[in-house]
Amino acid sequence: MAYSLRAQGYRLIAISFDYGQRHRKELEFAEQMAADLDAPWTLIDLHAAGLTSFLTGSALTDETVTVPDGHYADESMRITVVPNRNAIMLSIACALAVTRDAGAVAFGAHAGDHFIYPDCRPEFVHAFESMVNLAVDGLATLEIITPFLSMTKTAIVELGSELNVPFERTWSCYKGGTLHCGTCGTCFERREAFAQAQVVDPTTYETDAAPART
Repeated sequence: MAYSLRAQGYRLIAISFDYGQRHRKELEFAEQMAADLDAPWTLIDLHAAGLTSFLTGSALTDETVTVPDGHYADESMRITVVPNRNAIMLSIACALAVTRDAGAVAFGAHAGDHFIYPDCRPEFVHAFESMVNLAVDGLATLEIITPFLSMTKTAIVELGSELNVPFERTWSCYKGGTLHCGTCGTCFERREAFAQAQVVDPTTYETDAAPART
């Protein structure tokens, strides 16, 4: 998404959140990508603020809950929902946007997220944009940009290939190990997207084959 927005002429300010996610390794990759794009990068530490202690029950933030393997269509993937995660992050991002005189906040929700994550659906985005503009009325007018909202991961990989995105320097895996596990929902869809897009997948996975779709 950052590469696409930069290609369209946007000036970028990058924001990442540490919310106690077990895959916080993604933050290293986000910082590196921001540097590649010459975009100022800010890390918002919600973990240190104690938010994690309230976000229990999700496989992404609760070490007692196992990250499930398989495709997002599997019922088991609902355990990866972090309640209201995007609303929390977008609220902070919008506040920062106002202080930085930025007219828009972008996030990368895509069509494959709709089934599992309610805060990645079009109706959420539209409602949030209306709400936040009431919240900052008189201070700014903000646009919530979601360029991938109706795109599949396959289409996103195709676009990324056209933009020469260094996919080997991106991170998807929810388990946050040394390598991509190759079997969790995000790894499953990462493998599938590259295969369907007929783009070489540069990712090194712990397992050679993804689990079969059910």
